[in-house]
Amino acid sequence: MAREATYRGTVYPWHCDHVGHMNIMWYVGKFDEANWNLFARIGLTPSFLRESGRGMAAVQQNVTYKRELLAGDIVEITSVVLEIRDKAIRFRHEMRNGETGEIAAICEFTGVHMDRRARKVVPFTEGIRAAALGQVAAVEAEMA
Repeated sequence: MAREATYRGTVYPWHCDHVGHMNIMWYVGKFDEANWNLFARIGLTPSFLRESGRGMAAVQQNVTYKRELLAGDIVEITSVVLEIRDKAIRFRHEMRNGETGEIAAICEFTGVHMDRRARKVVPFTEGIRAAALGQVAAVEAEMA
């Protein structure tokens, strides 16, 4: 399946550390922006979250760094849902150098769906689960 980008941007000089490459805090920030675009695709839109009093919280995050990104590099992130459970979702982002196509970093998250007022984890709606399961099926078909 052709994966659509969940984030596009660039590396600015102020994103770089003393070694001259993008600092880890900016990788995490760009992955976070991709999260919200991926969530919106399955129905976890900003308006849904506001109106329902729901939210998302990361409970695990694993980042693998593959290649440096330097000031001026174009960044593109594609994302896939790997698993959806009653109250939790697992997904992966691949950050690439938009010019070369090389993978710069991979991040896998586990997140939970929560009631913001009660501060408790709650089940996803059936519509969100169905949309996420559709993405999982597409990923599985791609890998078969």
